[in-house]
Amino acid sequence: MTHRMLLRGGHVLTMDPALGDLPVGDVLIEDDTIAAVDRRIDADVDAEVIDVGGRIVIPGFVDTHRHTWEAAIRGCAPNATLDDYFVEVLDTFAPVYAPEDVYASNLAGALECLNAGITTLVDWSHINNTPDHPDAAIRGLQEAGIRAQYAYGSANTSLADYWFESKLVIPKEDVERVRSTYFSSDGGLLTMALATRGPGFCVDDVVRAEWALARELDIPITVHVGMGRLAGRFGMVKQLDALGLLGADTTFIHCCYFSDEEWRLVADSGGTISIAPQVELQMGHGWPPVMKAIENGLRPSLSIDVVTTVPGDMFTQMRAAFGAERARVNAACWEADTPVPESMLTARQMLEMATVHGAHVAGLEDRTGSLTPGKQADIVVLDASSLNMAPVHDPVAAVTLCADVSNVETVIVGGTVRKRDGRLLADVDRARGLVESSRDRVVAAVESKP
Repeated sequence: MTHRMLLRGGHVLTMDPALGDLPVGDVLIEDDTIAAVDRRIDADVDAEVIDVGGRIVIPGFVDTHRHTWEAAIRGCAPNATLDDYFVEVLDTFAPVYAPEDVYASNLAGALECLNAGITTLVDWSHINNTPDHPDAAIRGLQEAGIRAQYAYGSANTSLADYWFESKLVIPKEDVERVRSTYFSSDGGLLTMALATRGPGFCVDDVVRAEWALARELDIPITVHVGMGRLAGRFGMVKQLDALGLLGADTTFIHCCYFSDEEWRLVADSGGTISIAPQVELQMGHGWPPVMKAIENGLRPSLSIDVVTTVPGDMFTQMRAAFGAERARVNAACWEADTPVPESMLTARQMLEMATVHGAHVAGLEDRTGSLTPGKQADIVVLDASSLNMAPVHDPVAAVTLCADVSNVETVIVGGTVRKRDGRLLADVDRARGLVESSRDRVVAAVESKP
């Protein structure tokens, strides 16, 4: 029997250009799918009606790059640069992570996403120290009920072995095992990618082997490039081009130090862009390259990156990118004594980056990212009557510049309500207990190392 749910009377920001915004509109959900979006929908009497008057209805946010396994060490590196992070996190905590720590972190981290209105997550999981680690990570995502792309990454047991001209290839047999065990279909709530380190971090033979593995298994690739003092000088995209590896299946993360040639190479290849603005500003990666991506015809997305150092919500990322880009342009125009260009970023562009562009980058635009009939019902309802949002003059501005996690009232993923009336429908106490126990265990393990 079909289950119908009707969201009645909200301000609907569809993020679908053909549908536009509805100042008062309804969204009809049938099972896991958006069945209709209109100013008024007369649903069957068996529909569950949810009054969303005074609320803003948006597509769920899409986080295109988060190291979710780090939830257990949240806030451990508040003042870190990227160079510090490699030592303080990857060479200190990562080697002592057990599978149960990955499970606890992925469960708590995915629930954190849902609580903040993030319905789709790219889990950049470079913590596969044993074959049990990816199983634990995937189990955490499954139990949380989030839509996620699990990006299988390398182990992190030695900084020297994995991040400096590494000769260690991600184990093909285990990637194949995970693909066949959990992702035999690409149509589920969870899908798979390969989280590669790329040129500069690895020797060319490793880069070729990992790109070949992803393409043999028909899974997308995601890689950090053009960031800070580490990868900012490698010319990684040019190296990939020289190796003949560029393609539309690759997401490039950060991209703060691309040359104009590299921007053209990515755009011409059909590659996609993930920007983590708060991390980039705070940890020294470089200016978030939002306008550079847009000027080169790309559709950049937003991501959180690491909760060891920054908050885990999309509101922070939208504001960080918006403020940073406008500050950069304003400063340049002031120095040159010229007017600011008409191409200055807008609040709507930030919401696009956090929703429909994120779905595009995650390869899921056919099923999420906008409130389009036929897509999966990944929907967030924000309480716009709260003092930090009311009175609403511009609903898009209210979401991008005023809202925070406290306004996330209802979260629906694939037609299943994951948060209702401001409360997660999950055992939050258990998840918190698990991740706190994990914190205690990994801290003790670090302190006991000789």
